[in-house]
Amino acid sequence: MTDVALAHGRLAGLDEIVDVGRDAGRGGWSRHVWDAAETELRTWFVERAERLGLDVETDRNGNLWAWWGAPGPDAVVVGSHLDSVPGGGEMDGPLGVVSALDAVALLQAQGVRPTRPFAVVVFAEEEGSRFGIACLGSRLLTGSVSPDRVRALRDADGVTFAEAAAAHGTDPRHVGADPDRLARIGVFVELHVEQGRALADLDGPLAVASGILAHGRWRIDFTGQGNHAGATRMTDRRDPMVAAARGILAVRDAVRGDDRATIGRIEAVPGGTNVIPSRVTTWLDARSDLDDDTRDLVARITASATEAAAAEGCDARVTEESWSGRVVFDPALRDRLAAGLGGVPALPTGAGHDAGVLAGHVPTAMLFVRNPSGVSHAPEEHAELADCVEGVVALTTVLRGLL
Repeated sequence: MTDVALAHGRLAGLDEIVDVGRDAGRGGWSRHVWDAAETELRTWFVERAERLGLDVETDRNGNLWAWWGAPGPDAVVVGSHLDSVPGGGEMDGPLGVVSALDAVALLQAQGVRPTRPFAVVVFAEEEGSRFGIACLGSRLLTGSVSPDRVRALRDADGVTFAEAAAAHGTDPRHVGADPDRLARIGVFVELHVEQGRALADLDGPLAVASGILAHGRWRIDFTGQGNHAGATRMTDRRDPMVAAARGILAVRDAVRGDDRATIGRIEAVPGGTNVIPSRVTTWLDARSDLDDDTRDLVARITASATEAAAAEGCDARVTEESWSGRVVFDPALRDRLAAGLGGVPALPTGAGHDAGVLAGHVPTAMLFVRNPSGVSHAPEEHAELADCVEGVVALTTVLRGLL
């Protein structure tokens, strides 16, 4: 354990960035692509990587690559992301980045030098919290999302992706599929804090990922008649807020078996306390084991939203914003990693990751570090120091076998 840099009972890298993006209002951390906090984390990553002798570059989609040696084909790539959901946990993303850099430091201390190209990557906008599409950097890299659509995306302040990219040195004219860079990747490994409590229940510090549930995001717009809150009788209203409330309850009732469906965001227009809104928009996150099961779940929710709106004299429209089909990680690579780490378990996850996007293009694997609380996307997300160190050592072992 002493070979891993520690500070104040934590990984030293995490200690260096612990105050970046603290959110006094929500609790936890808020770090969104190209905002002040995430930009500070990018600067930290460049400085930390350069201290290790790595050469850092930014690709056409705003992803950061730190190369140990010259870039080239059949590269081993490890990494994660630095952004967060609003008021999220400190380890979702950064633990994987810090652990990757710590693994490089350990390998260097052990005298290891790569025999094939190697890079640590930081993907942009993994959470989708600013522009609404999760894993945006890896989706752009792989060509799984339209550049024109991405350039036009707007954040809550009306800033387009194109404007934000240009302001931070990424030319929006060139965002999109990067086949030459993608072709360089021979294997990708992402370490991540577990977003659930399977390892806590198994009483083990580490696991490999077997797959990711099918999941997506949908916008549900309820439209009615804006009006005066005091001058409009209840019987005369076409109130989309009431329709949205009925629709939200119907989301819960549409779930079957191991489905998961969540309304995590709601927005009323125009948003005045004494105004009946003209439109209420909710955002749905839906997940299930199989693609068809997830689509069936959304179809039930769509039917319920339409019925709820009609009951209030309103309309409902459901629009898909992102979709990720079920992912099965490379079985041979998964089994190789599990065996090399002493037979750690293979676990599915309901959380999306950049590794899931890359899995359709290159051999990909994930390592999970135990989260004793089982809580993620919230300030209570946690991993014990000993387990974090186990993760760094495990990642180092994996890299020695791949390099």
